[in-house]
Amino acid sequence: MMRQLSALILGTLAVVLSAQAAAYRVETVASGLAYPWSLAFLPGGRMLVTERPGRLRLIEPGADGRPQLRAEAVAGVPPVLAQGQAGLFDVLPHPAFAENGWVYLSLAHGTPSANHLRVVRGRFDGRGLAEVVPVFTSQPAKADSQHFGGRMAWLADGSLMLGMGDGNLERSDAQRLHTHLGKLLRISADGSVPTDNPFVRREGARPEIYSIGHRNPQGMVVVAGVPYAHEHGARGGDELNRIEPGANYGWPVTTGGIDYTYARVSPYRSLPGIVPPLVEWTPSIAPAGLAWYDGTLFPAWRGSLFVAALKERSVRRVPLAGGVPGPQELLFQELGERIRDVRAGPDGAIYLLTDSATGRVLRVVPDPS
Repeated sequence: MMRQLSALILGTLAVVLSAQAAAYRVETVASGLAYPWSLAFLPGGRMLVTERPGRLRLIEPGADGRPQLRAEAVAGVPPVLAQGQAGLFDVLPHPAFAENGWVYLSLAHGTPSANHLRVVRGRFDGRGLAEVVPVFTSQPAKADSQHFGGRMAWLADGSLMLGMGDGNLERSDAQRLHTHLGKLLRISADGSVPTDNPFVRREGARPEIYSIGHRNPQGMVVVAGVPYAHEHGARGGDELNRIEPGANYGWPVTTGGIDYTYARVSPYRSLPGIVPPLVEWTPSIAPAGLAWYDGTLFPAWRGSLFVAALKERSVRRVPLAGGVPGPQELLFQELGERIRDVRAGPDGAIYLLTDSATGRVLRVVPDPS
């Protein structure tokens, strides 16, 4: 199918806008979900979906082979603080899920005036979670229901990386080592602290800290052993970063955005010792989920990051060659939906979660017509 293309230059990166629908079709896998936040794939064609109000849902093949959403929520999910941006966030099976059945959930825990980001682990038996225990709880407690972060990813060595937002109260906490706020964190699968974390021997530092200077990271993926994460700026300054241990990513000392009041957050866009973003989006696109695509259904999309965008109501495809981002392609705007998560399925399809009170799980497949 021929496509008419136009190019819009944003900063130093070209964004390719599709003027016609590409050769794909979008199917509805499940609907009627309350603000779905994250999607995970299990063996046998099953999927787990989190709903921000605090429910974990199972999608499984029906008698006709088509995916069906079970009416009952998965049992055993611990209580969740669901207020403002707080709620149930990511779901992530253990790399050896087929053997141990472990599933990890990130969630807001506590009260509106004293809350934390928590990660719990439980065994999923096909209908519910058992042996649920917390493996991480952020410190100290914060008194706001914003900027939790919450995304998780497995690193190549089997440790778990977790994004923690700055809480949107005292921004400079993102630069302070006594708090988990505004950091990427790394723990072992059982919640213990890896002995080679970059700040583990620094007096007064939280030993789980892996990198600092993050505002609200909500997308994370590991490509060829290298972690990438994106985060929300304020008015502009959304970032995609390659994550390095011990690195400082700048917030709020450096940023390409301004405050919601239109005041300047910082006079600096860059400074010595601060890692610049691979990609910056100004105006803000509000990046949410992040996926790496190397499937076979869409050969032209292989070797690309896919960035879900809430405000832009789109998905950005960012080709990545040798760690260097190329011209971006703007996808799925015809849906007119806020996209909360994007995933590359084991079947080679792209899966999307729409962010609404009647949210959907969508599957993107090639359209041979």
